[in-house]
Amino acid sequence: MMEATRLIAVRHGETAWNVDTRIQGQLDIGLNDTGLRQARQLGQALGEEPISAIYASDLARAWQTAEAIGAARGLAVQPEPRLRERAFGSFEGRTFAEIDAETPDDARRWRTRDPEYRPGGHGESLLTFRARVTGVAEELAARHAGELVVLVAHGGVMDVLYRAATRQDLQAPRTWHLGNAAINRLLWTPQGLSLVGWGDVGHLVDDALDEAID
Repeated sequence: MMEATRLIAVRHGETAWNVDTRIQGQLDIGLNDTGLRQARQLGQALGEEPISAIYASDLARAWQTAEAIGAARGLAVQPEPRLRERAFGSFEGRTFAEIDAETPDDARRWRTRDPEYRPGGHGESLLTFRARVTGVAEELAARHAGELVVLVAHGGVMDVLYRAATRQDLQAPRTWHLGNAAINRLLWTPQGLSLVGWGDVGHLVDDALDEAID
């Protein structure tokens, strides 16, 4: 039988756009000073973990976070574009308040988590996004059976992984935290993901902003 794989899933550190509640999606926004500090604290917290590999979204905010983890362990980060945030199309670069005011019908479909809704301008539906995220997580976990792997990505990715591990529907209201630089632990077997621990921010000096999309 295939051995279980332990996963540590991490949302990137804070960015200026997180503070502004501005949607980043697949725009390439780097960490702010708080985010860089969070990434260093995260790297220190995971410094004694027996990590075999680190995979990260190739967007700067996730990559910078992953590099801080890798530096503490002497591990190179491996880019994985399939760990990118959901593509939000025309929503990207806008604040939540702007979307509510300017396109209320789109905002309603987005906030009610319509699984087939795609934001205009090459946006990605929740169904497509879930398939992408769960597919790459399972592929990487199977590649490292019996090992500990770190996945550094984004709030939306964390949300999909939590739902997969707890068998919750895409439209179920979110009651869990998706904090910047929080440590989230999962276990993978061929039967799927299961939840071990979630939202550990004990290593952070700064408060971790929650992903406010929901």
